[in-house]
Amino acid sequence: MRRRIVLTALVAFGSLSACSAATDASDVSGFTAGDGTVTIVPADQRLEAPVLAGETLEGEPISTADFAGRAIVLNVWGSWCAPCRAEAPDLVAASEQLGDDVAFLGVNTRDLDTAPALAFERSFGLTYPSIYDPDGELLLGFGQLPPKAIPSTLVVDPEGRIAARVLGTVDTSTLVGIVGDVVADS
Repeated sequence: MRRRIVLTALVAFGSLSACSAATDASDVSGFTAGDGTVTIVPADQRLEAPVLAGETLEGEPISTADFAGRAIVLNVWGSWCAPCRAEAPDLVAASEQLGDDVAFLGVNTRDLDTAPALAFERSFGLTYPSIYDPDGELLLGFGQLPPKAIPSTLVVDPEGRIAARVLGTVDTSTLVGIVGDVVADS
């Protein structure tokens, strides 16, 4: 009888722990919630950024190679992502503040079609294009600093190397400061 009680307790405990693991969205999607961690790679340790190429949300071809010689801010976002909505005004402000010397490119991920993403862009006044990457395949090439949270922001230096990453939301002053440091270090 005692053995049956212990066995029943173990099965129940195992079932409960399996439920908690299965309901953790970060385990299901492969992404984790960002905490705002900033990582800056020293110039002598930076690796070449992968070339991201695809179509914009409007169906036009685009590639990070189109911005060669300029620093690039890559922001990974989804229209369904509440933190992405929170940071969108800061990204627009940073883009305006940094001007044409720095390219901004969104990477829209996990949206099943472009309609919600286009509505997001209109709602928040995004003035820069976004590559449509519904399954996240384009993000796999960032071995050194993978954008493993949504939102994530990566900064590629003017030499085409991965220079910085923010996991989670980023504000205008932080992003402008990071880009300024990266460009000065290149």
